[in-house]
Amino acid sequence: WHERMEGRRLSGATLMAASTKTKPSVETALEQRAKIINRLRRLEGQVRGLQKMLEDERECKEILTQLSGARAALDTVGELILEAYLEDCQAKFVAGKGETSSLIEVVQLLRK
Repeated sequence: WHERMEGRRLSGATLMAASTKTKPSVETALEQRAKIINRLRRLEGQVRGLQKMLEDERECKEILTQLSGARAALDTVGELILEAYLEDCQAKFVAGKGETSSLIEVVQLLRK
């Protein structure tokens, strides 16, 4: 999946809408990619904010609260990427080309 998210390899077949069972347009796949990138940029800002909080010697509770938010944001990004991968796997299974081993491996990676 990550290879398809890079440059020209991104295609409408990358993501399959779970509710409608139809292939989305390339715009939808590009929107999904943009959504993930925007979340990562916000997360990057949160991490910079954590660094500044430490430099400014802010209260431990404030730092831990910000850290909790950053962790949740990172988990959300992982979930979005997993969703897209699962939709791609679903499309492969429908076409008779799916592999359960790769699906299990990806879920295990996210759970670590």
